Amino acid sequence: MSRVYKWGIIGCGSVTELKSGPAYQKVEGFELQAVMRRNVDKAKDYASRHNVPKFYANADELINDPEIDAIYIATPPDSHCYYALKVAKAEKICCIEKPMAPTYDECLLINKAFEAKKTPLFVAYYRRSLPRFKQVKSWIENNRIGKIRHINWHLSKPANDIDLAKTYNWRTDIKIAKGGYFDDLASHGIDLFMHLLGDITNAQGIATNQQGLYTAMDAITGSWMHQSGITGSGSWNFGTEKREDDVQIYGEKGKISFSVFGEVPVELEHGDHKESLFIENPENIQLFHVQNIKNHLSENKTHPSTGKTGAHTTWVLENILKNNN
Repeated sequence: MSRVYKWGIIGCGSVTELKSGPAYQKVEGFELQAVMRRNVDKAKDYASRHNVPKFYANADELINDPEIDAIYIATPPDSHCYYALKVAKAEKICCIEKPMAPTYDECLLINKAFEAKKTPLFVAYYRRSLPRFKQVKSWIENNRIGKIRHINWHLSKPANDIDLAKTYNWRTDIKIAKGGYFDDLASHGIDLFMHLLGDITNAQGIATNQQGLYTAMDAITGSWMHQSGITGSGSWNFGTEKREDDVQIYGEKGKISFSVFGEVPVELEHGDHKESLFIENPENIQLFHVQNIKNHLSENKTHPSTGKTGAHTTWVLENILKNNN
């Protein structure tokens, strides 16, 4: 009989409602046993609605619960290192929401702690596990567009009502996320690109705050180089008229196009040949990511998003923002 892993969630906020939390209940061999939130009423409400047996208002109590085997940290990124080090000390399996931590140095601290305990560590860059991007990776690996030369991504969106009202939002607090929505959103794409094209070895950029609606940066451009010699460029602006999300991978024989966030077809162009495939995301978008954690733990299959890969993504983001205050 295969082992059952009992999970606890630290920070059962909005991301855990549909995107991630239910996945830990649906994957065979996993059970969601407990949740924690500093507001005990909200923790109790989440537990009641999601049929979770236990709830806590204190993270230490959840971490040290002898029935809990593994912990998913779903708090804002400025607390990821604080909680992760506690989880490592307790020698429990861990998955951390993205970005792994606000700084590369914190990522290294986290990795060192888990390596010392020889305990598995994952980061919730779930796009590495989604079928639509596995299709893109298959096209690349099968040389469908020949030798790849360059990748470009443009992401932009209008300021939302919270931004315009200048209401506090941790995602745009420079003390928590220097790049604002860039840290929250661009991290997904940069991480995915390294999964598709290999590690980035050099990255730089410029960033500014054009709107003055919050303290973090709201307009960023970047360029980078993959270890293979493929060049990359990106632009991210969070004060435009409409949302755009377009990625182009240019090869010597064709082009692959897709959206990082939009559930639209992935497209391949090769001379006169064109393919357009619509590959639906699961209801709980982290489902395949969580299934791959189970496969890693039970079937000796390496998960595509680990503490090592998550840390390198933070290194790239940090370098793009490095010389901008």
